[in-house]
Order: sequence, then C-alpha cells, then structure tokens
Amino acid sequence: MLAVLIPLFDDKMSVSAYSIFTQRNNLLLNPAMQGTGQHDGAARVEGLELVRSVGLETLADDKEVFVPVTNISIFADLESQCNAAPERIVFLIDNTIPPIEMYITRLRELKQKGYKLAIRKLAVSEFENYREVLSLVDYVLLNNHKIAIDKAKIYFGKLFPNVKLCAGNIDDMKIYESLVAQGGYSLYEGNFYRLPVAKGDHQVAPLKLNYIELLNIVNAEDFDLQRAADIIGRDTALTISLLGMVNRMTVNSEIASIRHAAAMLGQRELKRWINTAVAGQLYADKPSEVTRLSLLRARFAENLAGGFGLAMQKDELFLMGLFSVLDVILEKPMKEALEYMKVTGEIRKALLDRSGVLAPVYEFMLQYECADWQEVSRQMILKNLDDDAVQNAYTDALEWYRNLIVKD
Repeated sequence: MLAVLIPLFDDKMSVSAYSIFTQRNNLLLNPAMQGTGQHDGAARVEGLELVRSVGLETLADDKEVFVPVTNISIFADLESQCNAAPERIVFLIDNTIPPIEMYITRLRELKQKGYKLAIRKLAVSEFENYREVLSLVDYVLLNNHKIAIDKAKIYFGKLFPNVKLCAGNIDDMKIYESLVAQGGYSLYEGNFYRLPVAKGDHQVAPLKLNYIELLNIVNAEDFDLQRAADIIGRDTALTISLLGMVNRMTVNSEIASIRHAAAMLGQRELKRWINTAVAGQLYADKPSEVTRLSLLRARFAENLAGGFGLAMQKDELFLMGLFSVLDVILEKPMKEALEYMKVTGEIRKALLDRSGVLAPVYEFMLQYECADWQEVSRQMILKNLDDDAVQNAYTDALEWYRNLIVKD
C-alpha cells in the first residue's frame, strides 16, 4: 500500500484537515487487479490502516482526517478498523456510491456513531439525485476545474446551509485569494500553497539572511564550529532551542556559553540540528505547512537514497528536499533564491532543471505527494522499488517530523 496526506486549508492559510490518498496495489505490476482481482481485500480501508499504524497525532496532530471509503468498504466493520476518535474521522465518498436506500441507511448509521461524512466527484447534473445524501454530509468537495463553484456555492447555501464547502484543485495563490474574498467556502485544496509568489525586487529580510548565512556555514566542508555558534547567538529562538537540546543530552554538565554548547554537540550533530531548526525559523512567516513540506521532503528524499542507488548522497538529498521550497520562502524564482545558498551543483541541477543524479528522487517525491499513483508506479517499476519500502520511507518522515516538533 502507498499513502500520502493532502492538506486542506482554511481562509487564513492554516491547515484544518488532511485527506489520505492511497493506492493498494501497483496496477502496472498487477494488471489483474484492474479486473475482478481489484475487489480482493476491498473491505479494508487503507486510510484507516495508516491511521492505526502511524497514529492520528503523527498524521494530523489535532486536525480531522478525511478517509476515502468505497461502495464496498463502506459496509465493512469500520469501527474495528479504526482506533481513532470518531469525531476526528471524516469518511469521504464519491459518486460511485449511488443515492439509494441501502447506502443512505449506512451513511445514517455512521453519522449516528459520531463519524463525519464528505462527498466529492459530483457533477452538477447529479446534485438533485443526491439530495438525500447531501442532507447527511458535513463537507462537499467541489472541483475548481470542472464545476463553476461560485454557482455551486449559491445552490448549497440555499438548500444545504449547514454543509461546509471545499474548493478543490486550486492552482495558484491568486485563485485562492479570489475564492477567499468571495466567501462561502470552509476549506481549500490544491497546489497554491507550495508555489512561489513573485514580488519583483522584493528584498530578503535581514533575519532571513542571518539564517541563510548559518546554513551556508554548516553545509560547507569542515565548517568553522565557533563561527556557527556566534551566528546562533544573534537569534534568541535558536539559542534557546540549542541550549535546551544540549541540556537534555548532558544532564550533569553546565553550559558556559553558546560556543561551549555547540562544541558539545560536535560538527555532525550541530549541522543536523541547524538544517532542521533553521528551516522552521526561516519559514516562520509562511504557512506552517510549508515548513512541514520542506522537512518531510528532506527526510523522505534521504530515506529514498538507497532505493535510488544514491546511499552515498543521502545528505545532498536531504538538503535538496529542504531547499525545494526556497523559492516560496524567499518569494523569488528558484534560480535567484539559490544564489543565496551555497549548494552543490547536483542540488542546483535537480531544483532548477530537473536534471542530474538527484533529479529522479525529486521528481518521484513531487509525484508521490500529489498522489499521482500511475506515475509513481511507473517510476517504482523502473527503479525496482518495493511498495513497503517506499511507504516506510514516507511514514518514517511523518514520524520524524512529529518527534522533531514535539521535542522542540
């Protein structure tokens, strides 16, 4: 099974929920699964398996999680598959579930047990037939590419005022801001949050330049540890974080200075900590999901190194993932953003031209996080990647990020 989380934002660019997208089998490797074989194990809900194995807090902190169910799995014993509080789970259905009595009865049962419901993939022509279903759901996901969602908003506002609308497939920030200005939507989904907004001759803030200088120092070969410590000392948040971490590691030692703390960590650990801690500070004025995306990509790319035959370059892959949203952070085209960073040529080629030895991992990550399972499956065949290995690489990134945040 492969699974990925897709964020759903509110009108303040804060994540309100996550939707789990899964693929149970690699259909390119198992074409029989496209026929009668596709129903094998169909009563299992992969999204609930992920919730159970990883934990709701690791996946989504305190937010709701949308879990797709099919016209078969909806009749399964979902309660036994789910170890999470019902009010945190939103079962996501689509138009493969017909608006007939047996399904409507089952939806009512799930509502009575405390679960929420959402529906997607409804065409405008289906709205009337699905009236009874729509009266039960909590959310309706509208495809911005296929439905005039401004008109759909009027329809639901009149007939189903308690339903929360999600505007989906939003391609850029301009569309997002326009929809927010219109009002009437509770959730927003799409690529808009991870795309840069160019601001002409926008100047990088002095504090960000401080963080960039620190990143450049520690990612240089055999860097000057004392110089790094001096730059850390310019920032209160980083100083507190560093001293707190060192104090946890060295219970019986007294820390005399920031330089002393840095020396106790050593080059390797200090570099690792700075590459993650500084990312949080560098991205502080952006949606928290951008920071999360950057760090998840960094760890995910590092975890994929062996599968792509790049075990010796896992550190480069980590930085490639970390800096893959640098254009968003600095509000500049990637080429200009990378001029601030002393990255290797391979990282630069991957992020600018999608070329070089690191590029296949970068491309794979992008397709994976968009749940483009056909392309992911194709690349897995070419690289002879195992489903479990890839999923473990992703879930480890989720767990690593969760531990990082909890510790901080």
